[in-house]
Formats: sequence, structure tokens, C-alpha cells
Amino acid sequence: MAEQRPAASTTSTKATSVQPKRSSNAISWLAPIICIVVGYCIWRFAMGAASGFKIPDTKGGFWPAHQKPIGQFHGIYEGGIIVPLLIGMLLMVITFSIERFLTISKALGKGSIADFIRKVQYHLANRNVDAALAECDKQRGSVANVMKAGLRRYKEMINVTDLDTEQKVLSIQKEVEEATALELPMLQKNLVFLSTITSVGTLIALLGTVMGMIRSFSSLGEEGGGGNAGALAQGISEALYNTALGIGTSALALIMYNVFTTKIDSITYGIDESGFTLTQSFASTYK
Repeated sequence: MAEQRPAASTTSTKATSVQPKRSSNAISWLAPIICIVVGYCIWRFAMGAASGFKIPDTKGGFWPAHQKPIGQFHGIYEGGIIVPLLIGMLLMVITFSIERFLTISKALGKGSIADFIRKVQYHLANRNVDAALAECDKQRGSVANVMKAGLRRYKEMINVTDLDTEQKVLSIQKEVEEATALELPMLQKNLVFLSTITSVGTLIALLGTVMGMIRSFSSLGEEGGGGNAGALAQGISEALYNTALGIGTSALALIMYNVFTTKIDSITYGIDESGFTLTQSFASTYK
């Protein structure tokens, strides 16, 4: 009977030592609600302050019918009820951009990723795994986290005698893949808000523009086609303010989304390179 090799799932290749990252998901559902509420407050109480209009609506309420704004800031109030939603979306872009910037900056770690990988390669070439682990503790980014998980398994496999080199390499590769699967979701989290606002912001602005044009054409149809100049101007203002806010919000969301995805791509490339470095180093050094 042919001799059977021990499987890579023996006790020597225990389960991954990588622990799932714990993070609160509160910002994902709480921030949009807060941003929309704040957007309404800015529109209603700042832009729609009675002191900013020559003919204020003293009744107040949810949507006071102020007329003749004093200045452009209060003129935005005439953009209508779509404006607070657009302001809320702009605040969402700012909020999630700050959150992603802090998270991705932490994930990039300290120093250059390329320099970090070269240092690890150097230490592995000299069979100094502990020095490579020390480099991971210094870098402290997502690439370093994945590399550290792989190096721990790398160190274990050096002293394992009941597996051949190919099985040891597969064990290291599996550890790297599991660590990667835990790191990447944290990098991409909440980017969906930016990508959604990129397209939805323009559509909502278009809705506000259509509502403003409806008001304009309605004013033209009044009084036998003579129209009401004030209502006509207000309808056009509503259309243009919504268009400007929507385009500006979508443009900012698109820019930030592209910036963050570019940074994530560089981290992903570093993670892929780190996994290749570990497997190739072990295969060539511990044959």
C-alpha cells in the first residue's frame, strides 16, 4: 500500500490565530439620520430665519412662506423642501469622508508599505522571523496585520516535522487569506454611502429642479397667462438652488470615493505582495 502523507489539517496546522475585528456599526445607521435632521435645522432655522427676509411669515411652522430674502444665504431657503435633504447628504459626505480618512490612515500604518515589505523580505532571507515580526509591530497597518498573522504561522511551520514543504506553504497561505478576509471589510465599510450619494444626489437635485420648474410654469398660467413675477422668480430659484447643491454634493462624493478606493487598492496590493513574500520565502528557504 502506498504511503499516505498527513493532511494539512492535522493538529500542527491549528485554526487561525487571527481574531475578528470588533467595531461599532452605529455610525452606519445613526449618521444619516442625524445629518438629515441637522440639514433641516440649517435650512429651517438658519437659512429660513425670519430676520433674513423682507416679508417674513410670522406664522412659522414646518415650512414658513418667507418672501424676498436678504442675501444669497437666505435665498437658498427658497430652494424648497428638497434643500434640507441635499444639505443632509452633503453632511453625510463630509461625515463619512472624515470617518474613512481616519480608518484608512490607520490601515496604511506608519511609513511606506513597500519599504516595510522589503525589510520583512530581508529578515526572512536571513531566517530572522522575530525581527520580521518586530517590523510588523512598528508598521501597525493592515498589511502589517496580515503579514504578522502569516509570520506567526510561518514560525510554527519551521518546527513542524509531520508535513512536507508544500503542505506548510498551503497552511501559511491559508492563514494569510483568513487574515485578509478580516481586514478588507473594514477598509471598504461605509464607502457604499459615498458611491450611492454620487448618483442619488444628482437625481434628488433633479427632482428639486423639476418641482421648481413646475412652480414656475404654474405661475405663468395664472391671471390669463400674465403670470406672477414673484412666484416665477421663486420657482426658478428653487430649480437652480437644488441643481447647484445636488451637483456639488455628488461631485464631492465622487472625488472622495475615488480618493479612498485608490488608497484601499494600494493596501490591497501590499497585502497580496505580503502573502506572496511569505509563501515564496518559506518555499525557497525551508525546502
